[in-house]
Amino acid sequence: MSNTYKGDSLGKGLHIGIAVSRFNESVTTRLLDGAIEGLSANGVSRNNVDIAWTPGALELPVVARQMAASGHYDAVVCIGAVIRGETAHFDYVSAGAQQGVVQASLETGVPIMFGVLTTDNVEQAMARSGGNKGNKGFDAATAAIEMANLLKSLPRSCS
Repeated sequence: MSNTYKGDSLGKGLHIGIAVSRFNESVTTRLLDGAIEGLSANGVSRNNVDIAWTPGALELPVVARQMAASGHYDAVVCIGAVIRGETAHFDYVSAGAQQGVVQASLETGVPIMFGVLTTDNVEQAMARSGGNKGNKGFDAATAAIEMANLLKSLPRSCS
């Protein structure tokens, strides 16, 4: 007989870290508000949420990794906005941030959600940070709760 594991959205008692980029702050502040709303709506106490501001999206992975490695957080949410410009810088920053977040999560075993928008323009970013496309910060935060609960429900290895 097989077992099925599924994380739920009950956030009571969870501790969540949020790493948020100051670059494109008009967008990231809206994403942060959405993340806090998502956590609160699912029972995470505001006292159990810590926020660390980074200069930009490329700095998110190192902060997220330190938060995850601390043992204090059940999950970490990375929030940022990388908006395409005229140069290849967009490609390097978005890929570096994404790869760094994945690596940090795999190294620590703590779910780290990638709530970083990668859009072609400011209008798309605004639409996804509380506009007509929802709030991806809210989505990342609720996914963090689900992943934290899923990992808690899985059998632990004997080491």
